[in-house]
Amino acid sequence: MPPPVVSFLSDYGHGDEFVGVCHGVIARGCPSARIIDLAHGIPPGDVQAGAIVLRDTLPYMPAGVHLAVVDPGVGGPRRAVALRTAEEERILVGPDNGLLPPAAERFGGAIEAVDLGDSPISRTFHGRDVFAPAAAALASGAMLADVGQRFVPATLVRLALSEAALSGDELHARVVRVDRFGNVILDASGKQLRELGPESLSLEHAGRTHAVEVARAFADVAGGELLVYEDAWGWAALAVNGGSAAALLGGASPGEVVVLRRTQS
Repeated sequence: MPPPVVSFLSDYGHGDEFVGVCHGVIARGCPSARIIDLAHGIPPGDVQAGAIVLRDTLPYMPAGVHLAVVDPGVGGPRRAVALRTAEEERILVGPDNGLLPPAAERFGGAIEAVDLGDSPISRTFHGRDVFAPAAAALASGAMLADVGQRFVPATLVRLALSEAALSGDELHARVVRVDRFGNVILDASGKQLRELGPESLSLEHAGRTHAVEVARAFADVAGGELLVYEDAWGWAALAVNGGSAAALLGGASPGEVVVLRRTQS
């Protein structure tokens, strides 16, 4: 039998000991587990960014236990949970703050959920004291009922994720996140971008207007030029060939509005 898989996403970064300690807890609880670090560069406390990355990337992970910790409410009233999906019986472990449901919906939604309870050790490091031990136990073959108290999955906290709107010659979208290359990911789909149509558009952001080319890859435009493309996850994104779209725009923060508009010929 192949070793059990535990994928791990967080906002812990790699400058501190948090990721390594969680690895250690999982290894002690399930020595045979194969741990896949999915991402640890989620902006601190940005639950929406974490939820979107988890949703978009989990289909590429082997079925198993999926640990996700972006938890600005740690130590507060929010639940610590584990849930099972309808399809592929994937197990998601993390805080009940909206982080998990978008990913669960990619697999038919949550059909079973348990409350893992509070930490007996620390109120500020539930990754170590609650989530990693639960992930290890579940990877070792424990059932959800073995690690927590059942509750109705419909009561899971859900995020109100924004959605772009295409109207006539304009696509109104919001910034979802900025990756480490300075690419600005929008809440518009690649389908909406294609429906907007032509190769040349204008981009309105923060009171400024920029020319932008619709392209399939960065090299389709000259160096230093702004482009909009469909990224690897199917979302519209802004980039600069050889540069940073975020820098060219003078900064781009989650929630900011951008308008892509057909240029008049």
